Amino acid sequence: MKTHQFTIRDVPDSVSRVLRRQARERGLSLNRLLVELLRNAAGVANTPARRHDLDHLAGTWVHDPAVERALAEQRKVDERDWR
Repeated sequence: MKTHQFTIRDVPDSVSRVLRRQARERGLSLNRLLVELLRNAAGVANTPARRHDLDHLAGTWVHDPAVERALAEQRKVDERDWR
């Protein structure tokens, strides 16, 4: 497949920050992210759209002893409930 190179000028800082963050979060190079975005915008993407329903939660778990205790309590089985 033949490829081309582009130079894009005058990208606002706000746009640059968002694109760089998205690339970092998806584990992609900035170039790879931009090529994917261009392919999608041009309507020539050959991969199905990714769903992002819960992506914003990935990797956000913070260890909290109080939460761990509450979860442990919820995991207990009360034998009286099974009679």
